[in-house]
Amino acid sequence: MKLISKTLAAAGLSAAAMAATPAAAQVSGNIGIVSAPAAIAATTARATAYQQISTTYASQIQQIQQKQQQAQTLLQQLDTNKDGQLDEAEQQAAQNTPQATQLQTLDRESAQLSAQIDSARVYAIEQILLQYNAALQTVVQQNNVQVVLAPDAVAYSVPAANMTEKVVAALNARVPSVQITPPQTWQPSQQAIGAFQQVQQILMVAAARQQAAAQQQQQQPAPTGR
Repeated sequence: MKLISKTLAAAGLSAAAMAATPAAAQVSGNIGIVSAPAAIAATTARATAYQQISTTYASQIQQIQQKQQQAQTLLQQLDTNKDGQLDEAEQQAAQNTPQATQLQTLDRESAQLSAQIDSARVYAIEQILLQYNAALQTVVQQNNVQVVLAPDAVAYSVPAANMTEKVVAALNARVPSVQITPPQTWQPSQQAIGAFQQVQQILMVAAARQQAAAQQQQQQPAPTGR
């Protein structure tokens, strides 16, 4: 699955899924705004599939965590000035050391384990993506929309123009669940890889915000009684 790690956000969704019109164009009729990656990320099928993958690949996830801990220990050994990072001099000194060889091995093994998990996730995302255009068309027809824009193509809009939640509902109706075990001959499409990477970014941002909110709540002083 090297293709997954090397193909970056340049592999986007289909043109229909990410349709955009220049802001200066003269358009008549209703305009809808849809974030395709956000819609896919919010589907029930995606959430359920990711939960199933976490269970099915629990052993691989545990091994990755263990290898990351081992790598951190090795990096601490190479951090001679104990400043929490390897400067240029420390990196040069680390070359050809047993720790460097072990780090390379751990990195390779972690990448192989991660590829198994990512493969299952991409396969799940691809099945949802295959239904995206049909779900979008359903929402377009139901709301008499003539133009669909991606959020980054819009300078201003009223909240009612955002149809992402409606597309999520349409996707949930069309694809309530997906498989997480790819066939042996399956190869991911570039569109699926691009969608997967965009979904991962959305989930990472959401997790970071949730963690920050939790930390902020913990730091707030407890109310004192009078």
